[in-house]
Order: sequence, then structure tokens, then C-alpha cells
Amino acid sequence: MRVGVPSEIKVHEYRVGLTPGAVREYVAAGHQVVVQTGAGAGIMASDDAYRNAGAEIAATAAEIFSGCDMIVKVKEPQPSEWIQLRPGQLLFTYLHLAPDPEQAKGLIASGCTAIAYETVTDDRGTLPLLAPMSEVAGRLAIEAAGEAMRRSEGGAGILLGGVPGVPAGRVTVLGGGVVGTHAARMAVGLGAEVTIVDRSIPRLRQLDEMFNGRVRTRYSTLETIDHEISIADAVIGAVLIPGASAPRLVTREMLKRMKPGSVLVDVAIDQGGCFETSRPTTHAEPTYVVDGIIHYCVANMPGAVPQTSAAALNNATLPYGLALANKGVAALESSTETGRGLLAGLNVHEGKVTSQAVAESLNLAFVAPETALAA
Repeated sequence: MRVGVPSEIKVHEYRVGLTPGAVREYVAAGHQVVVQTGAGAGIMASDDAYRNAGAEIAATAAEIFSGCDMIVKVKEPQPSEWIQLRPGQLLFTYLHLAPDPEQAKGLIASGCTAIAYETVTDDRGTLPLLAPMSEVAGRLAIEAAGEAMRRSEGGAGILLGGVPGVPAGRVTVLGGGVVGTHAARMAVGLGAEVTIVDRSIPRLRQLDEMFNGRVRTRYSTLETIDHEISIADAVIGAVLIPGASAPRLVTREMLKRMKPGSVLVDVAIDQGGCFETSRPTTHAEPTYVVDGIIHYCVANMPGAVPQTSAAALNNATLPYGLALANKGVAALESSTETGRGLLAGLNVHEGKVTSQAVAESLNLAFVAPETALAA
């Protein structure tokens, strides 16, 4: 198969769909890989590094979209990209369609087969292609909160870890999944007072054991959230419903009870955000203020550390991408764990929405992936 890797064009997105090491694996498996010139610049990988791995270098993205059977990216296609997709072409990338009806319409109109990293599952029911970026984003969330809390950035001027004789900052993490766990780990490491809020009692037990009582755990109710954000210096939004829009846990009315200069970091912004006042921002302008509360809502947080992020992402996506390159759409019909995972990742196929969560979020007709593939 001919596999294409265009440069990412989202603002301040420095990751790349395939690293030179991953390209080498595709080439060794008998595939042709075409990489747009400069696509690896964000991870300090030159065109020569890709050539040495066996890739061809294309001058433009148009050459890749028109001449390749499968497109491997990191972020969701932008309007100038989805209009270049075509029937029979595979797209393998993050999509986050639930809060993005225009992209969904574009993919439907293209007739392509779009598989979303964030909804690929494994036999344990986890999200193996989302997990590495969730780990990165969770850790970055605390760094972002710490910076935004500085007085020079408009924050309250609180050091998360405090110093002897001065209380540490308080961090509330909404969601005890991968993002929330890694955010808590970073915050605890800095010496902050940390509370994790989740609606799964078994998960709260796991977290209590994991952190040896170093974090407070609380069952998620409206009263709990209202109280915890009112005493927090930083709140990390880390909730996820796979494929669907994130639930809005913090309303604008609740901001009135927060401390002036406190910080909201919405890691769920790719899925629409879990704060009512959230809207996507970029690394160029990461924050804004609503009612005295600083909001950090960068939609591609891991893009700030592309060497780490791209390597972690490629480690996770490689076996799935190779399966697609080896078998095409037939890989989704395989009885293997990889095949079952890719089938769960299928969001759009030949003009049909094949993710129930996406269809419900966008009020579109849903066609079961097995039915769409059979047709």
C-alpha cells in the first residue's frame, strides 16, 4: 500500500503521523511511504532522516492526498484537507467528531474510510491509542496550571507546592482516568494538595491505594464538584465519554463561587470541554478569562512536546497502522484483537457514520460498522 504522511497544519501542531522509525517498519513490511517535505521538522527529523528510513519526499500535501491509499496524521483534518479525501481512501488519525459537525460533514461527503485513534479499543475495553496522549496531556495540565497561576500571567500568584510555613496550592482533578491519574501524579510530585473526583467507587479505591492516601478521593456529585472547585486554586477537567461530547460539569454560575485568579484547565476540550465556559484555544494564545477565572483550553496540548508525544503515539499506533496497510478495510473485519479494535475506531465509512456516540452527539443517522462494511 502507498501510505502518505502530510505535514500537520493546525496552529502550533508539531507532531507528525509517522516518525522515521515507524516509516522504516512500514517499508520493511513492503509498503511505500510518502512524507511531505518538512513534516518532521517539529520533532527535529529532517527529510534526509525520512529518506534514510526508506520514504519518498513529496513537495506538497496535494501530492500525498491524491497519490496515497492511506493517510496517517495526528490531528483531525482541516477543511483544506478533508476536501482532498476521496472514496476508497483510508484516513487514520485523531478525529474528535462529536463537537465538530463541519468536519463530520466533510468526511461523510468525501466517501473515505475514517478511523479515529481515540475510539480504537483493546480487549480490556481501554483506549490504547488515546492513552499515550492522555498521559502527556495529564502531566502537561499541571505545568499549564502552575504557569497560569503566576501573578505575571494574571493568576492569583500561588506556588502549587508551597514552601515551609506556607500552604501548598489546592488542585481538584475531575475524572480519575488516564488524564486525571497523571495530572494527580504530577501535582502530588510538586507537593500540591490534590483531590480526585470520580463517579466510580472501584476506581476511587484504586486511586486511594495507588497514591497511598496522598490524595483525597471524592465521589462525584453536583454538591461535591461545587464545593471542591470553590476551594481549589486549579481545576483539571479530565472527564471522557469515548467518542461522545464531554459532560459539562462546571457551569458558569459555579464560577462565581471560585476564587479570583484560580485556573481551569480543560483537557476534555477536544470533545467539547467539560466546563460550560470552555472554548478551544491554541498554544499561541492558550488562556482567556471569564468572571475572573483563567481558562486554559488548548486543544492539542501534547503538540507542545512533539518529540515525546510523537514517539509515544507511534509506539501505540504502529501495529494498527500496519494492519491497515497490510489488509486495507479487510483489517477491520479480522477476528484478531487488532481487528476488533480498528472496527471500534471506525467513525465514518463511505458516507455513513459508524460510531454511535458520534451519531448521537451530532444527531446523525447511525449505521453499525459491520453493516456499513458489508454494504
